[in-house]
Amino acid sequence: MKFTTVCLALSALATTSGFAVLPSASKAASTTHFANLGGDGESTGVTSKTADWEINKISPNQRIQGNTRHTWSMTDSAKEIVQVCIQSSGRPLNNDIQLWIGPDWTPVTIKCHSEDGKKYPLQTLVGTRNQGANLEIRNTGSSSYPLDAAVSYAIDPLSGARDEVAAEEGKYMEGGSVHKVSFAPEVEQLQVLLQTEGKQLNAKVELLNGPNNVKQEFEIFTNNGLANSLFIVFDTPGDGNSIRVKNLATLEYPCNLYTKASKIVTPADAITLEW
Repeated sequence: MKFTTVCLALSALATTSGFAVLPSASKAASTTHFANLGGDGESTGVTSKTADWEINKISPNQRIQGNTRHTWSMTDSAKEIVQVCIQSSGRPLNNDIQLWIGPDWTPVTIKCHSEDGKKYPLQTLVGTRNQGANLEIRNTGSSSYPLDAAVSYAIDPLSGARDEVAAEEGKYMEGGSVHKVSFAPEVEQLQVLLQTEGKQLNAKVELLNGPNNVKQEFEIFTNNGLANSLFIVFDTPGDGNSIRVKNLATLEYPCNLYTKASKIVTPADAITLEW
């Protein structure tokens, strides 16, 4: 009887003592730390306040730490062009841009790299196919390389920029081919468009400064290069700049390349094509 009484007393003491486990406090601390990472969240899509690439006017900036991600919910099916701008304080950028439609369909993925996210920001337009979609930016860099991103529906005239560039004289590229475009130092900003007639688009566009010195690159894969063409805006400070385009698809998947100088120092024709 005494033994039973002692056991019950010890059990009650353990329940109220400092040795008791407090799982709720541990869980709260973990959640707070996770929230401070600045990624793995979701934002509601908005409409841009600029037709240029001023990141503070596109949408509220979202800091995305290395090895985390953030998602924007673009639910307006009446709009189709989403403006994406990604910058850093001057450190390299490595990230993936993915468009989701429905629970498990990713019609387009764009892998991006910039040597200097301040001098060479990542600027692109992504089509939603006039459907409610989610756009995710995943920072694939390490924790030492955070990025700032802004995502919104584009406004005129930027929302019609793809059609304007497509009206320029283009270059037909067979699958597996490589082409280079050189342009004069007067060009401060260059628009690049890659599209197909509806077949898949698998290609890479590189911004070079000097021979084989890659400053920026975009690699896209989509099942429909007309609905999800690759539209890029390169800032091209200084001289010695050019772009190199690689059609990574096989021979039966050609694409068309279009370029247009959107900012130049003089009104003269500053861009030349070299094939």
